[in-house]
Amino acid sequence: MADTHTRKLQLRRELRLHRNNLSNSVQRTAAQALVNSVTQVPIWPTSQRIALYLAADGEIDTGAIQNLARDRQKQLFLPVISDDHLLRFAYWDTGATLVPNRYNILEPPAEARDCPVSALDIVFLPVVGWDRRGGRLGMGGGYYDRTLANISGPLLVGLAHDGQQVDDIPRESWDVALDYVATDTDLYSSTIK
Repeated sequence: MADTHTRKLQLRRELRLHRNNLSNSVQRTAAQALVNSVTQVPIWPTSQRIALYLAADGEIDTGAIQNLARDRQKQLFLPVISDDHLLRFAYWDTGATLVPNRYNILEPPAEARDCPVSALDIVFLPVVGWDRRGGRLGMGGGYYDRTLANISGPLLVGLAHDGQQVDDIPRESWDVALDYVATDTDLYSSTIK
């Protein structure tokens, strides 16, 4: 039997290929449908500080969520990769010019104010794969796991295409579990954390 690391690598390769093969039309439809699931998150109506991500590599797009959140006067924060390989969450001002990071993912400028992770209401995380027990497979950098380790406060909600669900995500001791996964078809609550 393959070790956890090898199983994660294989699963990540398969699931990334699957989501990257989705047509633009399917991606657009899924992104619009995702909003219905996100609004079912129990604290969505009262949440004020939301961490979002900008989609890359076939991730489900968050543009419709961004628009809805701004219409509801919610504050949005984007992850910024720090030199210590952690994420900080910087305020995403609509007028600010975003700058590319080392992975060519856009981030708020250096002068953008940060929000402590524990003060966020919801953190929406990108997902490569997920299971019904809160298991999340990311891109493999560990940024979210390191940043969210031992943090209480925000609700952790993975965003994914429904087809990214698998029976079991192999877990390491440092992997942070999700509270919910919102997909283009439904909102799933983690059955076991």
